Amino acid sequence: MVQDWAAITSERVNKVVEFVVAGLMLALVLDVWLGVVDRYYFRWQLPWPETLARYLMIWAAMLAVSSGIARRDHIGLTAFVMIFPFSIRRLVLIAVDVLSLALFLYVAWYGIAFAQSGAPRHAMIFGMSLAPFYAAIPVSAALCSVQLVLVLLRDLGGHLDKPVFSEPVLEDAQ
Repeated sequence: MVQDWAAITSERVNKVVEFVVAGLMLALVLDVWLGVVDRYYFRWQLPWPETLARYLMIWAAMLAVSSGIARRDHIGLTAFVMIFPFSIRRLVLIAVDVLSLALFLYVAWYGIAFAQSGAPRHAMIFGMSLAPFYAAIPVSAALCSVQLVLVLLRDLGGHLDKPVFSEPVLEDAQ
């Protein structure tokens, strides 16, 4: 069944993303720790920990968005959606997912040009192009698009039928 395949694929992609984000966060913590030790104890005057921390945080935060989508933990329009009758609520949820997908595809498409604009620019501290750092935008937007398609297929607009945060939703026909 397509829903089962989408659920399994979404979970697998999410596990990989969470592993990468955890690695980035570990590197970020070690980098910040090195910066503090450098500044207050050894006074090595290392020029790169602050800049590296910035780019690690950008990548980690941008990639983590897809994890929120996979778990449906992101900020939603639940109050808005719940004002609709139960009979059309699924259509509204699917429409919200499709609009979100359109937004992420737009960001991915225009993010490619943004990342390419970073190619001629150089991070003097690292002596390398800024393109890998700018690529966080289109890569994460593309990943979010993939996750949105997968959760759309998995849930088919039914993810608020049994919310984990409240009583089960009863049909409005009562």
